[in-house]
Amino acid sequence: MLNLGPVVFVTPWVLAALAVLPVIYWLLRVTPPAPRLLHFPAIRLLRDLIARERTPERTPLWLLLLRLAVAALIIVALARPLLNPAADLPGNGPLVLVADNGWAAAADWPARQERMLALIDQAEREGRSVVLLATAAEEPGRPAAHSGMLRPAEARAAVDSLAPRPWPADRAAALRAIETVQPDAPAHAVWLTDGLDGPDDTALAQALQRLGSAAAVLPTADETALLITPPERAGAALSVRVHRVAGGEARRVQLRVTGPEGRLLARQEVSFAERETTADVRLDMPTALRNEAARLAVEGEATAGAVVLLDERWRRRPVGLVADEVQSEVQPLLSDTYYPARALEPFSEIRRGGLAQLTDSGVAAIILPDRGSPGPEDRAALESWMERGGVLVRFAGPLLAANPDMLVPVPLRFGDRTLSGALSWTEPMPLAPFGPNSPFHGLEVPPDVLVDRQVLAEPTIDLAARTWARLADGTPLVTAAPQGEGWLVLVHTSAGPEWSNLPLSGLFIDMLRRLVSLSEGVPGEAATGPLAPVQTLDGFGRFQTPPATALPLTGERPLDTAVGPAHPPGFYGSEDERRALNLSAGMAPPERLAGLPPGVAVTGYGTRGETPLQPWLLAAALLLGTVDLAIALALRGLLAPPRRRRAAALGAVAAAALLLVPLSPAQAQAQGQAQGDDEFALMAANNVYLAYVETGVPAVDEVSHAGLDGLSRVLRLRTAAEPVGALGVDPAEDELAFFPLLYWPVVPEQPDLSHRAVERLNDYLRHGGMILFDTRDQAHGAGAALEDGPGGQRLRTLTAGIDIPPLSPVPPEHVLTRAFYLMQDFPGRFAGSELWVETADAHVNDGVSSVIIGGNDWAGAWAVDDTGRPMFPVVPGGERQREMAYRFGVNLVMYALTGNYKADQVHVPSILERLGQ
Repeated sequence: MLNLGPVVFVTPWVLAALAVLPVIYWLLRVTPPAPRLLHFPAIRLLRDLIARERTPERTPLWLLLLRLAVAALIIVALARPLLNPAADLPGNGPLVLVADNGWAAAADWPARQERMLALIDQAEREGRSVVLLATAAEEPGRPAAHSGMLRPAEARAAVDSLAPRPWPADRAAALRAIETVQPDAPAHAVWLTDGLDGPDDTALAQALQRLGSAAAVLPTADETALLITPPERAGAALSVRVHRVAGGEARRVQLRVTGPEGRLLARQEVSFAERETTADVRLDMPTALRNEAARLAVEGEATAGAVVLLDERWRRRPVGLVADEVQSEVQPLLSDTYYPARALEPFSEIRRGGLAQLTDSGVAAIILPDRGSPGPEDRAALESWMERGGVLVRFAGPLLAANPDMLVPVPLRFGDRTLSGALSWTEPMPLAPFGPNSPFHGLEVPPDVLVDRQVLAEPTIDLAARTWARLADGTPLVTAAPQGEGWLVLVHTSAGPEWSNLPLSGLFIDMLRRLVSLSEGVPGEAATGPLAPVQTLDGFGRFQTPPATALPLTGERPLDTAVGPAHPPGFYGSEDERRALNLSAGMAPPERLAGLPPGVAVTGYGTRGETPLQPWLLAAALLLGTVDLAIALALRGLLAPPRRRRAAALGAVAAAALLLVPLSPAQAQAQGQAQGDDEFALMAANNVYLAYVETGVPAVDEVSHAGLDGLSRVLRLRTAAEPVGALGVDPAEDELAFFPLLYWPVVPEQPDLSHRAVERLNDYLRHGGMILFDTRDQAHGAGAALEDGPGGQRLRTLTAGIDIPPLSPVPPEHVLTRAFYLMQDFPGRFAGSELWVETADAHVNDGVSSVIIGGNDWAGAWAVDDTGRPMFPVVPGGERQREMAYRFGVNLVMYALTGNYKADQVHVPSILERLGQ
């Protein structure tokens, strides 16, 4: 290595090639440039006998100097010069790199890798080995360990493969690993910190000093990662707190709220005041958007600590309250509706009204105080609503005690039980602890909560299984019974303070929240494990497939588990029931790393280091070489051709123009279109594609393409069919005969078909083609009839000129129900729409239906992204319904490819009998 002040040459022996420059100069000088070609017209013989410009016999001096400069730049560049080179590393032993790769290191990870690679290059120039130690654990039960002595090339590969982890760094384990390093000579250790304080920082720095010498690279306060903690409820809003390590100047960041599919729901500015380390922001969102929120993230902070995942604990479910508005306003404290409303208002959206109005408004739960027996219509509406997942919480009172009805989870005795008063032998009764099978399990029962009166349940065989809360003497206080996907719950005391002081306690709030959280199949907050990992975060806060080392969450409170290699942050449970484990849930506010022992040199990641000059020198050589090439062409006369050459060139251009004159722009376009049609035909004929009709709506066409791609994957895995993927077609322009099946999503925005498109479609159907029209009306809540939704109405006008055969619902014995799988329902992303096929008496195309119509949005259920993960949720059946949608797609494609071969099999015995005769 040659040191020339601020410039150092890493490979100085290459500079010996500069001695060749005189030889290059001599060769260039004695080599004349190529002679110019001068035309000699005979008509100008006397005038041009002596040429005005003579060809030199030697290369001009200025051109020689230019070419020598190019050669010199290349030689100097190959010597790898460095500007402002770093000082030699202390000691003569190995270079020890200790890199914090916990969650906080992801904030400036490229700068860390760049600094490590620069240090490795310096160690290579000095002929040193490298020891690399990452402080974050890689696997459960396997603490951090150093790499041993590595060659610089091996160390570079290790640094390139190193990535931040979504859990904190384990500096205690790193300290134990450093104590096992035994260098042969004094080493130089560099600790690339994440800037966060920890309990073992001083001990780790001292251990590095004992190796020889030590230095620490510390990010500035603004470069250190931010930490966002899980939000807290603040009335109808969410309160979010963001932490930074040190109070500096005022700073502003943006907080993003996104849904499960990454859709932006809200964006809020977070402002740090001067010298403040925390900033709070209030997210006041509509209930529909808040219930859809799945992720909070600090914009521009790509770390796991800047992300908080949201589950049902932060949802705000609408609750219906059957209320008498007049009594509630005149005497609110005497109304039974006042206390449930006050208990749930900070956590849920309260909607007041009658039973019929509430069951049609889409509420998740209904609170029914003592109002007498519901009428037949109200009872039927409540039962249908509970079947769909609603929770009815009914309170007892004098009316229910005097008139027991059947809308209760357990049979009731006539009258009520009084536990206090002058004629009573008993005292007010406290509550017993909640059992493990109760949704209230885990709630602490205050001893001062007492019940004075209650309605009693008739002793039955299943009374114990339906009891969720009891009094101290064992009598039921809360009973419940499942109703389809929902629940019918009865509190055997009143909703006001007349019969007990339960509505005046904090336990009443927690019990109501647990009951509301049961709606729509959502588990209570006290749901216990094990919870398997569904989606986890990497060190940069991005979703990833759970690693093989991730274990399920277990224990009485699984969501209090500490984040680590065995339990990375992310969603746990199942696809339909996700619970969030966040990194920041159990962490203290971060503090800046300080208190390093004396003698440890501290630098920053933004410190300017050595600059390699090789790229700049090679670029200058290339530029001068290009200039030299242009000069050489000019000296030969190639850049300014003579008149004859220019005339010849113009003549060639004119001849080409004459050849192109007969080809009009329309003919040129037709020729290009014919070439495109040939390529389309060749591609469609050599492969099997699932085709869809392009609607002109980009969002719908993208879903169709992704859906048929997903169905193609399933067909390749499960059947002998091997479709390559999806292909969009335009009926008016593309040849349809290559495709046995067309998927046609019907949208109101799609323009009317041209006459050419109608003729092509009719010809396609007459020659054995099949079209699946998907009106997607179930997404709009339409019924089974084709004309109910906007898609069905558009379908009738869109296909006015197409020969649609008579249709009927799919009969149970249709081949489509057994083409590959046995099935009777054909759900998609939604369910409920009937599937229509040709009537059974049709004998065209061997009885194979050429037109199939439904409205369940099958492409939405089949659609997958580039990683093979589903793009849209499937309701109401979840992943089971998605599997049935895939099975319908397999049956549909097999039906289109093979026709009625399944129907022909029923005649096999008769055919064999005839052959025997």
